Amino acid sequence: MYSDPLDTWEIIEEELRKPTIFKSRESLAPEYVPHKLPHREEELRMLASSFKHLITSPGSFSQKILITGAVGTGKTVTARVFGQVFTRKAREKGVNVAYVHVNCHRNRSLHNVVSDIALQLGINIPSRGLSVKEIYDAILGYLDERNIYAIITLDEFQYFAQIAGSDAVYFIVRTYDGVQYDVKRLNFIFISLDTSTLSLLDPVTESYLLRHMINLKPYTSKELFDILKYRAEEAFYEGVVSDEVLKFIADYEGSDKGGNGNARHAIEILTLAGVAAENEGSDKITLEHVRAAIMKTSREIINISEAILYSPLHELLVLWAVARLLRQTGQPYVKMGDVEKEYEMLCEMLGEKPRRHTQLYEYVMNLKKAGIIVARTSGKGQRGRTTLISTHYGPLDLLEKYIEDLVNRRLGITRR
Repeated sequence: MYSDPLDTWEIIEEELRKPTIFKSRESLAPEYVPHKLPHREEELRMLASSFKHLITSPGSFSQKILITGAVGTGKTVTARVFGQVFTRKAREKGVNVAYVHVNCHRNRSLHNVVSDIALQLGINIPSRGLSVKEIYDAILGYLDERNIYAIITLDEFQYFAQIAGSDAVYFIVRTYDGVQYDVKRLNFIFISLDTSTLSLLDPVTESYLLRHMINLKPYTSKELFDILKYRAEEAFYEGVVSDEVLKFIADYEGSDKGGNGNARHAIEILTLAGVAAENEGSDKITLEHVRAAIMKTSREIINISEAILYSPLHELLVLWAVARLLRQTGQPYVKMGDVEKEYEMLCEMLGEKPRRHTQLYEYVMNLKKAGIIVARTSGKGQRGRTTLISTHYGPLDLLEKYIEDLVNRRLGITRR
């Protein structure tokens, strides 16, 4: 029997009336900066010691620290928490220290990195195009005029080094070389997955950073339990999450139990389990909610999401085309020409104007440099020479769905 559908107002009103188990859902968001960092206290002490000179003898030298560690080991949040608290402490002691956090995946070029530093410092850059050196000189002048010292964190530094190249890295790292500065106001934290990018530096700088390196180890199940316990107390009302549930997630992800020790992934599982429980109208998160959340996630998908979150739209479409073809053909590699045709079909479906071959090839090379795809020139047994493309990430259906969702969200934003 036909019944009148609810109108939009009633649907929203109905949802808003439902009780929630979340006290502070933002406490589980990837960008959230917590007040405490369980099991990163020693690293915070090392950072405080490294930048202590900004309070005891400000401007005496330019400190450079390298933070390394796998995805989800707390590199970004450790730097952000340190920067947030250290700048407040410095101001209490009469020293004006600014903290700037640059995402080098979003800002792919040296010009974009330097421009973002200026923007975060509140420097008005003229609308006319300025060179990198002009913007950098403006930054140094601004800091001098206002007697400000700065800690600049370049997050995902390995990506910047791979895409922008050694000259761009040298420009940043050796800021005070060759010119006599009485006061050195810029200090740096470089965040990288590993030390491989140091090969782009000259031996002196590489040696310096290796001596001033903080390596974050993957979290054990016990450490993850403590992290989840703290976040759950912030995010959920009392009694919603049991220790049994938290231990189940921690054991699944802990490095000592066969997991990656990825705190971000563990928190993502907790978040999805909470959403599943709330959607069911349950006032508690159960192990079944956690199992359902684990089924929705994949360590591979979480890892690749870090790498493609800020990729240009058409670079995502190229990756989508690769994933579709690999899944449809069941082959280990697909040809560049076939990828191009699949990409054009996706563009037509989405109403996007396709980019030219040279631009597509550049996208493929960027994805290769970022470690998302494998691309090689065909050898013997192939008629003609072409680029063969594959990816180690999977399952492919989950990868394809993730990229599709990301593309749809991106288009929804750009077309408003």
